[in-house]
Amino acid sequence: MSTPEAVGLSSERLKRIDSFIQAKYIDTGKLPCALTQVWRRGQLAHTSVLGSADVERGKPLKADSLFRIYSMTKPITSVAFMMLVEEGLASLDDPVHRFIPAWRDIGVFQAGVAGAFQTTRTKEPMRTIDLLRHTSGLTYGFQQRTNVDAAYRKLKLDGVDSEGGLKTFVETLGTVPLEFSPGEAWNYSVATDVLGYLVEVISGMPFDVFLKTRIFDPLKMVDTGFFVPEGQRERFTACYALTPSGKVVLQDDPEKSRYLSDPSVKSGGGGLVSTADDYMRFCRMLLNGGELDGVRLLSPKTIKLMTMNHIPGGQELVQASKSLFSEAVFEGLGFGLGFAMTIDQARTKNLGSLGEYFWGGMASTAFWIDPVEDLAVVFMTQLMPSTSYPIRRELRTLVYSSFTEAAG
Repeated sequence: MSTPEAVGLSSERLKRIDSFIQAKYIDTGKLPCALTQVWRRGQLAHTSVLGSADVERGKPLKADSLFRIYSMTKPITSVAFMMLVEEGLASLDDPVHRFIPAWRDIGVFQAGVAGAFQTTRTKEPMRTIDLLRHTSGLTYGFQQRTNVDAAYRKLKLDGVDSEGGLKTFVETLGTVPLEFSPGEAWNYSVATDVLGYLVEVISGMPFDVFLKTRIFDPLKMVDTGFFVPEGQRERFTACYALTPSGKVVLQDDPEKSRYLSDPSVKSGGGGLVSTADDYMRFCRMLLNGGELDGVRLLSPKTIKLMTMNHIPGGQELVQASKSLFSEAVFEGLGFGLGFAMTIDQARTKNLGSLGEYFWGGMASTAFWIDPVEDLAVVFMTQLMPSTSYPIRRELRTLVYSSFTEAAG
């Protein structure tokens, strides 16, 4: 841990992060806990641990507490797939049916309900790049927007709570039509769960084994996995939900959680449990051009490609999106291969940098990486949904306003 001043930050201003979150969110009971890490210029410049890991049992949050990171799983799965692309085992323009033959004739919804759908042919085949950038035509059941996502709810096709293994999940998913022809729009979806299945098929090893042996072990992400081992359960946090009436209620009891057992479906879209330290190691690898402590997972050129805007026509996310929900709600954003990124700084109305990239999870966890300022920030808490409070925007303001030196 360095002094903030040594890396161009103000100690006094960084303290605002703790006092702001404590006063606005912890003391008022809006958030159960908050763990923030700020990494800049090769040093951990600020860390804070606030609130309770388990409010009902009076357990304080600790630096090594375990969190459900939900959709912060997606960038990890995307990195796994791009490692296989680098090895020449897949390419971004491969049709998905190369790896899932049953999906060759998957159609686009026109009318009807589950069991009686009317469809038309896709204008272009779904490609692996469509899975990475959420332009596949797949969706999430919780969007509650169409007859297609109603079928997802009926068939339990959300990835995290699905049953029967990844292969069964993909087979069932292939019986439901697409929302739109691949490449025509952006829609937040189970696409990254399908990507996890492709990692399994292409690598020839179970998806969770690939992540452990090729990413977690090399990066020393010792506490990241799809369930909480028996010996680590004391470190597992409770998860809460904000009800429509404004009350915060227990959503997932850490002593009864499904995360205490190995799930049948290893959800590449939202299934991982991790710590702030582990996820910061993942962020540092990305910030450092694909390498950390002598271990290289990706080329800097691959990360550059992943963090470009890949939405067709160069559109902003808000222009291309059909989603009623996304972990990114600002203007001025694009979407790449597993990350959202800033493509028009002024339109975001946020402090930050052109080209910073990020994502978040359903329980309000978040991270962002700013290559211009050599910065990575990880924020952990456990409150659903992530749209409950503007904490991500506020945290950006608090972090960037602590700068005393800026590169961009």
